[in-house]
Amino acid sequence: MTHKVFDIFAEICKVPRPSKHEEQISKWLQDFAATHHIECVADEAMNVIMRVPATPGYEDHEGVILQAHMDMVAEKDGNVQHDFLKDPIQTYIDGEWLKAKGTTLGGDDGIGISMALAAITDPELQHPAIECLFTVDEETGLTGAMKLKDGMLRSKRLINLDSEDDGQIFIGCAGGIDTLAKMHYEPLDKSQISNLKSQIAIKLKVYGLLGGHSGDDINKGRANANQILVWFLARIWPQTELQLASINGGNLRNAIAREAEVVITIPMEYKEQIRIEWNHFVAQMEGVFGEVEKDMRLDLETTDMPETFIPADKAYRLIMALCECPHGMIAMSQDMPGLVETSTNLASIKMKEGYIEINTSQRSSKESAKHHLKWAVEQALSLACDEVTHGDGYPGWAPNPNSPLLAVVKKAYIDLFKTEPKVLAIHAGLECGLFLEKYPYLDMVSIGPQMYGVHSPQERLSIPSTERCYRWLCQTLSSL
Repeated sequence: MTHKVFDIFAEICKVPRPSKHEEQISKWLQDFAATHHIECVADEAMNVIMRVPATPGYEDHEGVILQAHMDMVAEKDGNVQHDFLKDPIQTYIDGEWLKAKGTTLGGDDGIGISMALAAITDPELQHPAIECLFTVDEETGLTGAMKLKDGMLRSKRLINLDSEDDGQIFIGCAGGIDTLAKMHYEPLDKSQISNLKSQIAIKLKVYGLLGGHSGDDINKGRANANQILVWFLARIWPQTELQLASINGGNLRNAIAREAEVVITIPMEYKEQIRIEWNHFVAQMEGVFGEVEKDMRLDLETTDMPETFIPADKAYRLIMALCECPHGMIAMSQDMPGLVETSTNLASIKMKEGYIEINTSQRSSKESAKHHLKWAVEQALSLACDEVTHGDGYPGWAPNPNSPLLAVVKKAYIDLFKTEPKVLAIHAGLECGLFLEKYPYLDMVSIGPQMYGVHSPQERLSIPSTERCYRWLCQTLSSL
């Protein structure tokens, strides 16, 4: 019965749906509902709600909401030509894994949508009344969940289908907030650099890192490409008269930076010294990250002389601020062993016209810790940046181990697989906390099939786990 899930997912992969650009997938969902004669409504934010009645014998049972998000993280390898606004995701099977060619797969959360749609169109599945809620922009702001209006949902139970771990039920998640900083500057052209003729231009690159989800993967010892390059620049700055021409690294605020690149110039007399320092530095980074980052590459090469430069005083303050900016796991939970409590991600550094933009994101299961960390990031980046702002943020979801829905979902798993699922909270953000603000009576859990490498081109979805998870979902619906 699971082939239908993958058939639907294959169709979803043909529809462009990067975050902030969900127009096509929202329409596709509405067309799907029309084709299958399902009641459907789309709100002003492009969230889609479908409703199917209870099957015979389940009319007096309390209904349930199946929830997933439409958008996907748009990440690709640097050498891959792919337009996420136009091109379909190219999928392939590698053993028991479903993968994409050089891009994110979009299993997060296309497979959640696929399982929900398969369930509500299965003529043999017995179930209470089901509402399917498909939200927009979960990955870059949770704006779909934020803009969901009161009264749109009717049921009091919700199964979120946005988890990524086989045989696990999540009953809580961290809250989060983004911190964005900008350093404005007037670029210098070549004529304003007095000794440029005696200098050489060098490009430094870090690539081949695992990257990954800034919530799920933040405690796995993975390297951040932005951090690595900043560390080296801070190391050599006092020894050389370098000029910084450009700095770019990372992409999305909820992905650990996999690639970064800077272009500098140095006096010719320091050329050999820089190479020696770089080689020492590479060896040190391999010692720190080599066991985790098997494919890490750090390159130094000469390049064409840049046309413009960042003023030296501003460039120095920028590098020092980035060195001070925290990244990674900050604290582990005292309430749930093994769970990260607080973390921050130095996500991206981007050159814009007239300014440099730095994106970071902070997460914590404790609201106070989340805000303390955002202020720490603000103070660090304020060393160089003249503009630091914070996003609206989103609340965490406090665990309820006595949830009646949890008991049903747990029993369904035991009945199917003769073993108990793990019950956990997650450091990543889910939309459940926002739903609770508007529907405080909701009883919620989150499940999903096994995925690895989400938010990176290494994303892969377990086919057997998806089969198990869909059977589990169907067993749960028929048990409610």
